[in-house]
Amino acid sequence: MLALAAVVGFIAVRSLGASTVYFKTADEAVADKASLGTRRFRIEGTVLDGTVRASGKVTRFAIAEKGTRVEVVHDGDPPELFQPGIPVVLEGHWAGDHFASDRIMVKHSEQYKEKNPSRVKDYQQ
Repeated sequence: MLALAAVVGFIAVRSLGASTVYFKTADEAVADKASLGTRRFRIEGTVLDGTVRASGKVTRFAIAEKGTRVEVVHDGDPPELFQPGIPVVLEGHWAGDHFASDRIMVKHSEQYKEKNPSRVKDYQQ
């Protein structure tokens, strides 16, 4: 019986750990670039003004966090709320001198929530 409880506990801990997804801020990702290699991860930063350039299904832009800038090449359509000056979380990997992204998630700050209460309410239901 004790062995069964230990196995169930082990599986529960492993499942919870695997389901938790973290991201690195742009400055952390740059500092850890060598150890991250080309492994897939999430990176967070604010889209820099004047850097967004779209061509077909590819969007190029830069994000920054704590003074560290990361060039991004995104493959796919960005979400409707994507724009300069907003924080985003990207999924992808390092590809040479840039971050290759295939998913953009827009982060909503408290200021956004205050200015757009109906939009936030619609998505919380």
